[in-house]
Amino acid sequence: MEPIKLEDVKRFVGVPVEIIIHDEDGGDQAPAVKKTVKKVQLCPDNTHIRFYFDDFYFLAVPLYSRVSESDEHWSAFDPESGLTYTVKKVQVF
Repeated sequence: MEPIKLEDVKRFVGVPVEIIIHDEDGGDQAPAVKKTVKKVQLCPDNTHIRFYFDDFYFLAVPLYSRVSESDEHWSAFDPESGLTYTVKKVQVF
């Protein structure tokens, strides 16, 4: 499995998105959250990609995850935790 490419997720910077995290076992799922991505960068130890929503709060996705993507969404499955992280562009009218 190749690491997530930072350039592939930078397209979400400045864009309103919906964040969804769910597990493969169908257990408890947090509700989807709508945010705007402020910046995307690697964490200090280069193990995760961070999606920042402001200067403090971020979503950390393991760097070595299986990715599927389209123009409108990006998903990463972490086989170690069984979690799937999905970032979807939100239509603003």
